[in-house]
Amino acid sequence: MTPSQPRTKPHWYKIRLSFVLVLLCLVGGFYALYAVSKSSMGSGPAGPAVSADPFATAWNEGDVLLLGMGDSVVTGFGANKGFGFFDRLADIPAGDEPDIAGKFLRRVFPKLRKLNLAENSSSSGDHLRDQIPLLPTQSSTTRGIVVLSTGGIDLIHDYGANPPRDEALYGANWADGQRYAQAFRQRLNQLLDAIAARFPGGCDVFIATIFDPTDGVGDIERANAILRLFKPLPAWPDGLRIHAEFNRHIREAAAARPNVHVVNVHGTLLGHGLHHNDSQNSHYQAQDPTFWYFVNLEDPNRRGYDAIRRVFLIEMIRVFATKS
Repeated sequence: MTPSQPRTKPHWYKIRLSFVLVLLCLVGGFYALYAVSKSSMGSGPAGPAVSADPFATAWNEGDVLLLGMGDSVVTGFGANKGFGFFDRLADIPAGDEPDIAGKFLRRVFPKLRKLNLAENSSSSGDHLRDQIPLLPTQSSTTRGIVVLSTGGIDLIHDYGANPPRDEALYGANWADGQRYAQAFRQRLNQLLDAIAARFPGGCDVFIATIFDPTDGVGDIERANAILRLFKPLPAWPDGLRIHAEFNRHIREAAAARPNVHVVNVHGTLLGHGLHHNDSQNSHYQAQDPTFWYFVNLEDPNRRGYDAIRRVFLIEMIRVFATKS
């Protein structure tokens, strides 16, 4: 009898083992990043205090639709369910900060309804092409309160993986960035006009400025630690200038419409990004030098959404409480 040959593992086994090892490394890396970001988040109320007095009486007793439109900032990606800013505007979830008790929209709009059409990783063009067709024309007796975050994905994608283009202009130079910003402005004008047309009974739109996770430094290549597990991100020398141009267009588009109100999310989150613990940074927040972003740096974390919720409420108080 001839001795049997040693049995060898098939080639697919090696491939599968390698895949599993890589997957485990990626999962481990993600959870390590998540743990670090969570430990830097801090605790307690984030952002400005909100007065309780305006919530003592109703602002509107009729039918009111709270509409969310835009990107993942409005879906609440990066926070536990119910702790994105859109949901926390309408209602207070169990476990929210004690100082915010009683300061929510359903208290002052007793017939409030909610509709959130926002989508993760969606550009301004997606908002116009995909979300507007999903918004039914409302009754003439319905008042709209619209919260909108748009333009952030236009700026950040595709993280330099492809040449810059409209709606995905990471890495664009200043000349091209101005052109893309102008195209964004045209879409924003169309988007705001289309929203208003769906509310014959009138609406107020509250639009967020686009935040800067680099805290004014511009080192956006350090963003999205998940992608950086695979390859370094390219620097973007003109990124801050183009980012400012997008926010200028947001402010100007709002200023041209009496029913559109800018919410300074950009200013609210400065000092809570990549350089939150750098005391030399011009936006350093000594009273609360904590990190308000999810690990991808495209979205806030729970405390970041708390701060955003508060500045939206403060602007809504300015618009509505004086009319009630």
